[in-house]
Amino acid sequence: MSAGNSKNTAGSAQASLIQGLQRALQLDFFNDLFGGNEQAITPRRPPNTIDPANGVRKRQILIQDQILDYELRRSKRRSIGFLIGDEGLRITAPRWVTVADIEQAIREKQQWIIAKLSEKREQNHRRKEATMRWEDGARLPYLGKHLTLRIRFQSRASIHHEAEQDILTISIPPDSHEQQIKDRVKAWLQQEAKHLFNQRMPLFAQRLGVSYHSMSLSSAGTRWGSCTSQGKIRLNWRLIHFSIDIIDYVIAHELSHLREMNHSTKFWATVESIYPEYEHAKRKLRQHASAELPTF
Repeated sequence: MSAGNSKNTAGSAQASLIQGLQRALQLDFFNDLFGGNEQAITPRRPPNTIDPANGVRKRQILIQDQILDYELRRSKRRSIGFLIGDEGLRITAPRWVTVADIEQAIREKQQWIIAKLSEKREQNHRRKEATMRWEDGARLPYLGKHLTLRIRFQSRASIHHEAEQDILTISIPPDSHEQQIKDRVKAWLQQEAKHLFNQRMPLFAQRLGVSYHSMSLSSAGTRWGSCTSQGKIRLNWRLIHFSIDIIDYVIAHELSHLREMNHSTKFWATVESIYPEYEHAKRKLRQHASAELPTF
């Protein structure tokens, strides 16, 4: 075989290898965080560091003239997963994928990563500013509006909602602590949520022509609802903070899973059949960051 043919064969093999890697590195995205195909020139990699807060080893990559820290975890998964949390960017990748290929994937998605990191910082800032002080005159989000808390120190504990004035009066013993106020308000909100959900659920179930086994409250950190194939539906009690259209959307969403246990086009058509305004409510829910809700 001539030198030219050997060179062409090697080039073809290299091209095949690259194509194989591209097919293997199918990026799946957590929380709708990523998209786009921007490319960047490979920079010199900064050194790795260890986060003193939790001892987790952080890798670093230089993109858009800034050093980006990220945590890399290896797993048996078949694709590269991206997650942006309070601690920053976390990547989970198969053990056989090289760091160079992982960092190339980061560069391809750098615009979205930087945007979402900025979004997360903004959420954390809003969370800090929105930290609720559990005192007389504080404002509590409830059904898309705000209730004014009135704290009364009395020997007998009670809680009373004046709907027309948007006032929630909490009577507690004089030696009570802040956590006792939180616990009493949380119990009241959960009671209100359960009552409202049980009112709204049958309306949409009837529209859809389905029956569900049960409804229970959830305290999940990131999910607003869930539905099993047995018809057991769980709704996050913190939905009570939001307006009724958002609550109805989540209810319609979960009931529609009794017809379609997926998120296919057919599923969304089912949601629309019982709640035509679902797109608007869905957008509103996405705009609400759970970080802005009171901490109990």
